[in-house]
Amino acid sequence: MTHQPTFAQPIAAELEQFNRYFAQQMRSSVPLLTLAVRYVLRSRGKQLRPILVFLSAGAAGGITERSYVGAAMVELLHTATLIHDDVVDNAPLRRGLASINAVWKNKVAVLVGDFLLARGLLLAVEHNEFDFLRVTATAVRRMSEGELLQIQTFRKRRFNEETYLRIVRDKTASLIATCCQIGALSAGADDNTCALFAHFGECIGTAFQIRDDVLDYTSRTTLLGKPTAHDLREGKITLPLLRALAQAPSDQAASIRRLLASPLRNRSIERIVSFVETYGGTNSAMETARALVQEGTSLLGQLPPSPYRAMLEAFARYTIERTK
Repeated sequence: MTHQPTFAQPIAAELEQFNRYFAQQMRSSVPLLTLAVRYVLRSRGKQLRPILVFLSAGAAGGITERSYVGAAMVELLHTATLIHDDVVDNAPLRRGLASINAVWKNKVAVLVGDFLLARGLLLAVEHNEFDFLRVTATAVRRMSEGELLQIQTFRKRRFNEETYLRIVRDKTASLIATCCQIGALSAGADDNTCALFAHFGECIGTAFQIRDDVLDYTSRTTLLGKPTAHDLREGKITLPLLRALAQAPSDQAASIRRLLASPLRNRSIERIVSFVETYGGTNSAMETARALVQEGTSLLGQLPPSPYRAMLEAFARYTIERTK
């Protein structure tokens, strides 16, 4: 099993049981699918989403059998979207291993993703968890809309903070919010409490992505010591650059915008990264991320104290303190 972060300690036993339950939900009578699913199970990450379901359930009243169904649904959905994303991006790797599309080509990868998505939806139907179905279907819709809006924005070269935040909320935060909301639903919480958990998840999910975007400018490659700048190389304009453009003198900002209008070479990327550092783009973006975490943790203050609530607060801090 993957080494679990410290904020998962109160639910270590539940996660161990969940891993067995999750593997059972992915079984198939088709040998190729079984092989691909085993490969997927090998490459799973920190399991942040099931962790959030269980911590939210615990904080909202208690972990139940329904929590396992909700956590499996979310993890199946998340895994399916990762596989489909790798196909869209033609990504050769996923967490250091060859991606499904690299091993079995795009057709198989799309079908494996479809199987996992369908399995998650059927899991809800089999257990009459139609509230779970409504919440996850909304998340899938939002994630698809966010991805398409990002593609459209990139093609039209229209970058602004409002669009950026909508993309982040839809692509990333919606699924984090879903985890927290389903956890609360599985504990039998009332509508107001479920809405509180969804709001908390939206805040920390947005902060999580902003931190990712900051790390893209501040993390250094091992060999050259230069910023990774993966997003910039792909033409993605994120919050650190948007903030720097807003804070720089108009002539400096106009010069950078002209650079962004053409294919970026290494020298151009280095100039843009330097521009973002000079005009405080990463610091400004992190101020927003910290404010979102503060908003989220203040919501948790409305809940009774518990080890689960404390670990949700620890998770919120992790979103902005992590270094990778």
